[in-house]
Amino acid sequence: MKVLAVGGAGYIGGHVVRALLDSGHSVTVFDNMSSGDRSNLFSEAQFIHGDILNFEQIRLAMNSGIDAFIHLAAFKAAGESMIAPEKYSFNNINGTVNLLNAAVQAGVKNMVFSSSAAIYGEPKYLPVDEKHPASPENYYGFTKLEIERILAWYDRLKGLRFAALRYFNAAGYDTQGRLSGLERNPENLLPVVMEVAAGIRPKLKIFGDDYDTPDGTCIRDYVHVNDLANAHVMALEYISAKDTSLTVNLGSQNGVSVKNMVEKARKITGKAIPAEIAPRRPGDAAKIVASSEEAGRLLGWKAKYSDVDTLISSTWEVYRKKFLL
Repeated sequence: MKVLAVGGAGYIGGHVVRALLDSGHSVTVFDNMSSGDRSNLFSEAQFIHGDILNFEQIRLAMNSGIDAFIHLAAFKAAGESMIAPEKYSFNNINGTVNLLNAAVQAGVKNMVFSSSAAIYGEPKYLPVDEKHPASPENYYGFTKLEIERILAWYDRLKGLRFAALRYFNAAGYDTQGRLSGLERNPENLLPVVMEVAAGIRPKLKIFGDDYDTPDGTCIRDYVHVNDLANAHVMALEYISAKDTSLTVNLGSQNGVSVKNMVEKARKITGKAIPAEIAPRRPGDAAKIVASSEEAGRLLGWKAKYSDVDTLISSTWEVYRKKFLL
């Protein structure tokens, strides 16, 4: 298939593009480079510098003979979304509607959407499956949930088939070392740990050590970005072949605590990684773990690279090379 990867120069996007190319698909990356990195672009893929808020740019891209598109272009900082909801409304929701309208006009019938476990909010039970109530606790999660609802209407009214992939905590880097673009101003645990190990930050803050968990720190489900990327390819091929939409969780189905991640990182990097305990952050659940059984049942997907050692070592290899450590 000829696939338009919207946001394909980003951290996850670059890995998705690599997986598409490895599977024999033709790819055009569409990205405004606000958070993308040119080192994530591959010579085998075409590139269009464009913005999803510019309808004419996206209309032209959709009319370039593509068969499907993958939507990875969104603002994703949960904390910022609570301060600047207008920014998230405009980019995440309006931008997506532009994509959908352009796709419908161009006759493009298949898309994969980068959704999020943030739609669930505080877990009512564990593991979290797709039937779990959707009650986001931040505006970012709200935008993802609203987009899923819009997609369901476009499926019903316009025949646009979609795969909504609800990521848990994306982490790691390509296990073959083919991507090296670092995220800008990261907020997720592992890249922050790596920045401390590389000397970019002086120390790590651990937000709360009095949760009802074995070591008192939050437990999260981390899924390797190679596993996520493979799921995008499998989902796209599934909805294209079956002419149906799907919504699935993508997680490792294992929980890792903050302290455990930091301790493992110290061993693998050989760095001290100073850390201090800070007050809890509002809205942080004690434990979140996914059920990805539906992705396994429908797609045959399984997290193959999401063990803690691979997550940390693949990320450290990129930071080590970047900063010559």
